[in-house]
Amino acid sequence: MSEDTFRSVEIERTSLGKYVVRNVRGGSLSMGSGEEGSFTPVELLLAAIGGCTSIDVDHITSRRAEPTRFSVKVTGDKIRDETGNRMQNLTVEFTVAFPEGADGDKAREALPRSMQQSHDRLCTVSRTVELGTPVSIVEAAGTTSD
Repeated sequence: MSEDTFRSVEIERTSLGKYVVRNVRGGSLSMGSGEEGSFTPVELLLAAIGGCTSIDVDHITSRRAEPTRFSVKVTGDKIRDETGNRMQNLTVEFTVAFPEGADGDKAREALPRSMQQSHDRLCTVSRTVELGTPVSIVEAAGTTSD
């Protein structure tokens, strides 16, 4: 993989069921089983899907007009069946408003198209989920003892 395509995060355990996720730019967030304000991994998946699509739609529509409201709700059902745990019925719901006038009209007109473009080709996260990508889980060399 080239440096332009490689992405990574590191996760450090802080206590039982509590972790800090860090990126290479110094950002961090709490992750865990949902106690004390931490995000669960499933919530982070929903946030990644919605965040990716939000960024796409925002960049496209905001070139025409600054939104007066821009919120996104991402929902889904966590199920357990014979194939194991997974999410289904994932939905990304946009609530977006633009000011009155010609620029607002242009942004409103671009909104459905931008949402479709994000879904069909731009959003790396939802495209990966929809197309399915194998996940390899490996143990790093020398990690079994200090």
